[in-house]
Amino acid sequence: MSRHQTGRAPGWTKRGGICALLAGALLAGSAIGAMADCAREEDIARFVSDYMAFEPTEALGVGGSMIDALCTQARLAEALSLHLGPVIGYKAGLTSAPAQEHFGASEPVRGVLYRDMMLEDAAVVTAPWASVAMVEADLVLEIRDSAVNAAVTREEVMRNVSAIYPFIELPDLALAQGQDMTPETITAMGVGARLGVLGAALPVGDPAAMTEALAEMQVELRDGTGELLTTAPGTAVLGHPAEAVLWLHGAGVTFKAGDLVSVGSFGPLTPAQKLKGGASVIYRGLPGDPEVTVSFAGSS
Repeated sequence: MSRHQTGRAPGWTKRGGICALLAGALLAGSAIGAMADCAREEDIARFVSDYMAFEPTEALGVGGSMIDALCTQARLAEALSLHLGPVIGYKAGLTSAPAQEHFGASEPVRGVLYRDMMLEDAAVVTAPWASVAMVEADLVLEIRDSAVNAAVTREEVMRNVSAIYPFIELPDLALAQGQDMTPETITAMGVGARLGVLGAALPVGDPAAMTEALAEMQVELRDGTGELLTTAPGTAVLGHPAEAVLWLHGAGVTFKAGDLVSVGSFGPLTPAQKLKGGASVIYRGLPGDPEVTVSFAGSS
């Protein structure tokens, strides 16, 4: 991964115990763990080998339940953490109605974020960096306090968020052509975490004002030439970005201070090859209209 990384985003240190973090959160209670039909060790190893070689791979969790998928995700995260660093947070996927309809989902899906996937603004990413390389306009919230777990409203969430980060996620859909892409298989593979570019932190000084700004902002995705490709309101993600935190907590995540939360895509995922050498995301309506950029370089 280091050859793709122009600078690790600062501020997050290694956290041990991936099993404790994930298996405990995803499979709380021995009864649930006993019911789960996790992927076999050899299937996990095959997926990791293909993933790190940027080769399209076979789906995990085909035909299984969401409990099975979460069990597999926990085991896969433990294996991938040896390559991508420890888990530092969570991500919500399929957070828009069109995305849910496309994949036959009735609600979002949950995944994880790894320390070493995080790159600094203006990163240069060298191909190949994914087997099925995609780009999405996203946003990251940094949890200030575990009191967020008691939040029931958007503003209560924002009172417990220390900063907002512009974020271009570079997910990897990973699966070979013809493989099942369902909510369960997407969950089993961790919702495609591969790389992401973090912009400068935007501190949350006035939670009420920031709650309003997030709802009213317009998020623009532009290609490497500056051409506008998509624009979406802050409400495109579950009605409000803070809802991603509420949904993840309702789905079983217990947050800690310092956790990062990727709220999901504002607009459709875009294949990297269609972006003419790079991408930028601008958040019109947030203080200062912040922007984050990434450039793509060909194979050397």
